[in-house]
Amino acid sequence: MREKIGEAAFVARTFARAGMVKPENPLVVLKSLDVLRRWGTSIAGGYASAAVRRPSATALIDDEGSLSYAELDRRANALARGLSDAGVGPGDGIAVLCRNHRYFVEVTVAADRIGANLIFLNTMFAAPQVSEVCDQENPIAIIYDDEFSETVADASKGRTAFVAWTDRVGSSPQRTLDQLRAGQSTDPHDPPPSPGRIIILTSGTTGTPKGAQREQPSSLAPAASLLDVIPLRARGITLIAPPLFHSWGMAHFSLALMLGSTIVLQRGFDPKQSLFAAARHGAGALVVVPVMLQRMVDLPADALVGVDLSRLKVIAASGSALPGELALRAMDRFGDTLYNLYGSTEVAWATVAGPEDLRAAPGTAGRPPRGTVVRLFDEQDQPVSEVGVTGRIFVGNGLGFEGYTGGQTKQQISGLMSAGDVGHFDAQGRLFIDGRDDEMIVSGGENVFPREVEDLLADHPGVSEAAVIGVVDEQWGQRLRAFVVCSGQDGPDEGELQELVRERLARYKVPREVLFIEELPRNATGKVLRRELPSD
Repeated sequence: MREKIGEAAFVARTFARAGMVKPENPLVVLKSLDVLRRWGTSIAGGYASAAVRRPSATALIDDEGSLSYAELDRRANALARGLSDAGVGPGDGIAVLCRNHRYFVEVTVAADRIGANLIFLNTMFAAPQVSEVCDQENPIAIIYDDEFSETVADASKGRTAFVAWTDRVGSSPQRTLDQLRAGQSTDPHDPPPSPGRIIILTSGTTGTPKGAQREQPSSLAPAASLLDVIPLRARGITLIAPPLFHSWGMAHFSLALMLGSTIVLQRGFDPKQSLFAAARHGAGALVVVPVMLQRMVDLPADALVGVDLSRLKVIAASGSALPGELALRAMDRFGDTLYNLYGSTEVAWATVAGPEDLRAAPGTAGRPPRGTVVRLFDEQDQPVSEVGVTGRIFVGNGLGFEGYTGGQTKQQISGLMSAGDVGHFDAQGRLFIDGRDDEMIVSGGENVFPREVEDLLADHPGVSEAAVIGVVDEQWGQRLRAFVVCSGQDGPDEGELQELVRERLARYKVPREVLFIEELPRNATGKVLRRELPSD
């Protein structure tokens, strides 16, 4: 009981500090609470409640303009009825292949209102991957942007298909969402027998993407723990640059809804245009993945002349490793507003590093927020407690992972789930990620994790980014091969980079080969696709 009281007090304090507790019309509050009683704290309930409390407030700004909470609520109600008339019911699956725009949001709300399950597809998938995922998840409908018509051609056979965003003038070959909602009632929708689910696919950097299912949080404590360390504020403006189909983009979509904040979405990412949009709309928060931040930092000084980012108080980064040098450059340019979250689709979040920790220990993943436990285990599943000793990372928090849709799950030890990475803690309790536990390279009997070598190479002033893999070697078992992207015409040569590693790290960590390439292969959220780097 004492623990529950303490948790409730923590949530109340955190929400009050975030500006979520304000005087309101009692009748409006009661009506809003009745909506939440019927719908719960779901996405559908969140937008229905916001439409009651702040109907004229701006919910969303995209390339087509803005929508208020009331407008979005009505459009979602009509779309939910249109989907129902098209044969989509509770428990049915809807695959979504869309960029960031209003239709993505409306489909998400509408599906929740009829209890349908959403499968978010990656916009970088090729046609065979889309077909493979649809065969695996078996949705009865697929909703896609018109630009992906060829990509979904095979996957849509035998399924109901609708076009979301289209730039066509005149009729579309498929029925559009606007046509689907036309003539439908915009009155409040009744809750379904059971809530729908959102299935977010893993990044698929090492194989076929898998659908990840997560339980709805049983309390507001997990959200409060994140707001306790990342100072997002209620009724602000958040520009979400990462795709909404990714867990990091979707997390901030959900947080913005809870905070009553306006979200700014763009169909495509351009570093200059995103910063211009943040300034134009007065964004207080900018959500990115590290490769996006890298491109923003690399903009020439004169590219942002006259761009006022004074209202920007939070740059929230996650989705892949954040190099320490990039963190420092970003804060030197945009101020000490950077917050780096380490986690995964399966474990949600594990640690957060704020500006103070990033200044003191560049490259750190930070510390666990309240309510989160992070522990290290060795290969024999025994705890690793020594400072600086690498172990496999296991995480526990209030966001339960239900397993993959195919039935697989992640390894667990003592109720904690594997994050799939290895790392170590420093003497101040800060976590550092050493690499993926399946990326360890064994060369001449010595264990090497690529991250340490990659960070050192990337610290060279002539190097923009680097990736290291292990390739087969008859004498050593494996040898290190580095792939380097130079930041200018007069970059370093192979010998210079090998000498850099030799001076700073053990000799067995020196890449035997350094190959210079124009760019590293990445997925839509910026993670390096190592399997696409040549290993023969």
